[in-house]
Amino acid sequence: MEVRKLTAQERFEASMISTVAFHQRMEDPEKKREECEQETVEDWGAFTDDGKMMARIINNRFEAQMDGHLIPNGGIGAVSTLPEYRNSGAIRAIFSVLLPEARRNGEVISTLYPFNHAFYRKFGYETVRWRNDYEFEPGVLSEYRFSGSAELWEAGKPVHEYTELYRRFAKGFNLAIHRDDTRMLNDHMKGEYYKDRKFCYLLRQGNRPVAYLIFQDIRHDPAAILSVKDLAWDGKEGLYAILGFLARFTADYGTIQMFLPSCLELLSVIQGPRVYDIQQTARQDYMIRPVNVEKLLEVMKKPENCSFMIRVQGDGQIRENNGTWEVSGTRVLPTDKAPDLTVSIQALGQMAAGCVSLEEAAYRLDVTISGNADTLRNVFVRKPILVEDHF
Repeated sequence: MEVRKLTAQERFEASMISTVAFHQRMEDPEKKREECEQETVEDWGAFTDDGKMMARIINNRFEAQMDGHLIPNGGIGAVSTLPEYRNSGAIRAIFSVLLPEARRNGEVISTLYPFNHAFYRKFGYETVRWRNDYEFEPGVLSEYRFSGSAELWEAGKPVHEYTELYRRFAKGFNLAIHRDDTRMLNDHMKGEYYKDRKFCYLLRQGNRPVAYLIFQDIRHDPAAILSVKDLAWDGKEGLYAILGFLARFTADYGTIQMFLPSCLELLSVIQGPRVYDIQQTARQDYMIRPVNVEKLLEVMKKPENCSFMIRVQGDGQIRENNGTWEVSGTRVLPTDKAPDLTVSIQALGQMAAGCVSLEEAAYRLDVTISGNADTLRNVFVRKPILVEDHF
């Protein structure tokens, strides 16, 4: 089996594999071929000995927030294998080459949206539960009012105020992907509201943007659904602006679907007589794995003058991640000293990002606390997490 990066001409064949695997349709193959040849993404393929492409994986490159730092983050996508080559080890073979190269290229973490958690744990990934989904009638928000101005964005207008508002909002959340105006436009705002039924509103108090809301209008019998796709706000005033603006749609929609980061429970902060009408669903459709353990331990926020020993084990793809490190502030050095904490590569990704606290992680079978518990308890704490970008 051969594993390598694909050429521009091979990307169309790879897209055909994904089309089959994801039960998609391709209306215009020639147009798709042209698009594939113009793409610049890092696309990997696994080939049989006679040169037939069996499987492919895309590694998207971007930066994400981690404890106040922007770190290189690889985003795994389009993981797909032709049915006749499944259970052949093709995906494992790609990961075994892709992940070590990602480390050499400077990536600190890798993330993905899983179709199956157990499948990706085999490659070092672990669950991130970052959001709660909410569903309710607009009337539930009847106690809220928005007194500022709402501006509907139209195609061709600048998006910079949206980008800046998102950046201010996202800075306080781990794993939030860094956006420039191009990403903001192409991945979140692009489209005509009168044709695509996607609406982008900037909410102001006076001249100051305090929030934005992007939602899709879903026609549904017997009543339409307002489905929130993206949002950001500045403090309490901004969140209240969103709730007050959504309260205006009682005549337009039967249901509002929205999400919030799991660190902010809507049911705990909202007020009104119909709070119990809100339905909440937890989501855990994101996963993380360390690509460079030393760099990840360096950028993690830690108490001043803290020091601890941590052993990481079980990384079957990146051998350099297995070992024991002495962590003193931002200095991380290999050591032969006994570890205070022993973790799997999966557990470390979850703990470093702040998906769980030390007390929660201690219930994992692959986490052992041997000493220095007070320090470790102040290092591995729950942190706000945000993941609003898809790849």
